Amino acid sequence: MTLLVGCSDGSDGGSDSGPDPVIAPFQELYDQGINRYIGVYTPMQSEGADGVVDHTFGAGDGPLCLDGSEYAMATRDVGSEDLMIFLQGGGACWSELCAATPSVEGSGVPQVGILDPGKADNPLKGYNVAYLPYCDGGIFSSDIDYDRDEDGSDDQFQRGLHNLSAGLDVAVRTFPNPRRIVLAGSSAGGLGTTVALPLVRLLYPDVRIDIINDAGVGVARPQQPEYLELLFSDWNSREFIPESCPECIPDDGHFSEYHIWQMNQDPNVRRSMLSHSEDTVFALGFLQIGYEAWKEALYPEMQQLEDAHPERSKYWIPDATGHTFVQFSEEFERTAGGVRLVDFISAMLDDSTEWQSTRD
Repeated sequence: MTLLVGCSDGSDGGSDSGPDPVIAPFQELYDQGINRYIGVYTPMQSEGADGVVDHTFGAGDGPLCLDGSEYAMATRDVGSEDLMIFLQGGGACWSELCAATPSVEGSGVPQVGILDPGKADNPLKGYNVAYLPYCDGGIFSSDIDYDRDEDGSDDQFQRGLHNLSAGLDVAVRTFPNPRRIVLAGSSAGGLGTTVALPLVRLLYPDVRIDIINDAGVGVARPQQPEYLELLFSDWNSREFIPESCPECIPDDGHFSEYHIWQMNQDPNVRRSMLSHSEDTVFALGFLQIGYEAWKEALYPEMQQLEDAHPERSKYWIPDATGHTFVQFSEEFERTAGGVRLVDFISAMLDDSTEWQSTRD
């Protein structure tokens, strides 16, 4: 698969040498090594019933959770032509702060919000699902172990890239030919959709990808690009930033330029960005910038994304305090600018002209 995505016909691109080389989306990131674990791991055990299968990976040098416990993910096959890849959230862990889910909790696919196949107004109720829990503290991108208590043995395992790659390999083996893909995630999983996109595209080179980024929109510490640099350094995930794009970590300290770079790379991607006007977890917790600084950055950053790709990037922002939306059925009824969340998502999936950015 890697070879197929990276190949091109033609030689030197001259007028008599055939067509110009085809440059695959994100080839620069593959050349930097983000796909190094694709095709490497298979589950130690896969078992389930009624179309829901839990896939557990063995301990060792591969997939692992923050506390050293086994990584596991799940698939739900309902016989659909469409696939949702869902990335769970659960905090973050780096040198300044460690407050993250340390292990996989529960089994199967939680039947909540857009993951609930029995909810009548759920626009994704009929999709097959690949559900990836989150337990690395590094937004699915980390690849480093630490000896935090300095006793000579590693005790903190940040293997998000292993986990993500292993989970996506299961997805493509289980659902090799979807008609369309929705890549969704909440909080750290919302941020995870950003790092996952190039790998999903690698495994599914010709499928349209619609992204639902719930509360991982990329607002960071204003005018502090060193904050993003610290995260990528602590997580050993700098390969996700293309060397040709120094502006992807800009002076304003936010991540919008990287989102724009991704959309420039891949014209077969659309993106919905969901956020509270006052995000409690990011504004007060991990970023510690307060609500006013959060709002001052949020609106122009989301508008910047839409201005760069007005047909393919939209936002939905209610004037409210909170964190995530899509895993809570009652949030389907919340409105922003008079538009219910469920209708905003449905319009995106239906290719409706009513899919428009909206805010209170």
